[in-house]
Amino acid sequence: MAYMDRYVKYWEQVPNLIRYAEEKHHTPVFGFTSNLDIVLNWDAERYNEILDRYLQEEPSAQEGDTIAAMEDFARISCSYIMRGLGGNFDITDVSVCEYLRSAFTSEPALGGTCAQGAAALGSLGIPVSIHITDDCRDVLAQMDHRGTTVIKDGRKVPVMEAVSGNDPVYHIIFQFNKGDRIRVHGEEITIPCSNRLILFYDTIHKLVPLREEFLQYWENTDETPSSILLSGFDAIIDEEIMAKRLDRIEKFLSVIRQKSPDTVIYFEGAFYMNSAVKDMIFRRLGKYADILGMNEEELEAQLVRMGREHDITSFAGIIDGITAIMEEFSARGIILHTKDYSMYYGRKLEGIDIEAGLTRGNLMSGTRARIGRYGTYEECLATIKEAVPGARGLEIFLEAEEYRTRGRFEENGTELSVVPTRLLEHPRYTIGLGDTFVSGVHTCFIRREK
Repeated sequence: MAYMDRYVKYWEQVPNLIRYAEEKHHTPVFGFTSNLDIVLNWDAERYNEILDRYLQEEPSAQEGDTIAAMEDFARISCSYIMRGLGGNFDITDVSVCEYLRSAFTSEPALGGTCAQGAAALGSLGIPVSIHITDDCRDVLAQMDHRGTTVIKDGRKVPVMEAVSGNDPVYHIIFQFNKGDRIRVHGEEITIPCSNRLILFYDTIHKLVPLREEFLQYWENTDETPSSILLSGFDAIIDEEIMAKRLDRIEKFLSVIRQKSPDTVIYFEGAFYMNSAVKDMIFRRLGKYADILGMNEEELEAQLVRMGREHDITSFAGIIDGITAIMEEFSARGIILHTKDYSMYYGRKLEGIDIEAGLTRGNLMSGTRARIGRYGTYEECLATIKEAVPGARGLEIFLEAEEYRTRGRFEENGTELSVVPTRLLEHPRYTIGLGDTFVSGVHTCFIRREK
């Protein structure tokens, strides 16, 4: 079956969704982290000067590597950039932060899947309630939209009512561009893919303190969330700390499951600094989550970790990989988001048009890539006119349709949906695209068709 482009149809449903969410008080709830990103503006020649001066070894990076000096930055960042990969690493000496901020121009931005997702929905006027870890003015001002709330003193209040006098929690974002050339020991290498590195000089998110009043509000009030986004634990290294956080989150999810069975629980993966922590989270939250979300890099890394590598360049390999993860972690369904397409595979979600969520997620993410900020309704509509579905996404869609003809999906309660993205070969912005996509998916959970 040929691809039927439904971008306009699904986008024109957004105003009605906003009215429904406001009238029924049925909105997404996002957790758990927020911070202030410092986005370094990429300058290939300036980066090459850093490599010329500080790259003393062969480019390499291993799990647990930290950046204590510019030599570490050069070795680790080069290893990722030359392959077009994204990743997260800790900076342990403030001098590295100071050097990078002096070497590149920069601008402030919002950090955290929860916070970025809230800002993306807020730009459209879609209500959302959030759990925050950085409550400084600079962070909350970027989420200051009508309908975006936090829990304070047992009430839902606008985000700016929660502003504290605390200093920001800083993360340094280092994005790089496809096609630029870097010098590695005198050899020029072309960057194969635009991506970003996230560099933490941050102790708060080694702990991710949970706000009890947030959890208790959603456990004890009559309000029921349309969906709950679980994210933000990727910087935790200590397994004992993570186990304690999971004890409380499991209790919270158990209450929500009993109180509101229709609430969709969505766990978004990430690049974890401690893979043992990641395995612990997946195993303990997988049984609660209706959906596990991840990108291609995370899918491949998880399969390698499990010792079950698959060729994820083909649709059959993608399905085999997703199935392996679902079996390993008792997952009901997985959303895979890439620059070329997004897809859902798993248990059929009754009353939910998952294709609508994937489509809106693609469009919101693509708009952020195109204009460098969270898009308004009109700006997202303009993206539909300015970009078309890419060849790779259409190829995967057709392979999925062929796969569908061989499966008995309706009989076994399985659902498969693939939506090609509207391709931007040279995006203006690469930061927060996955987080923006995730927020768009949550729009399809706001209203179930009975």
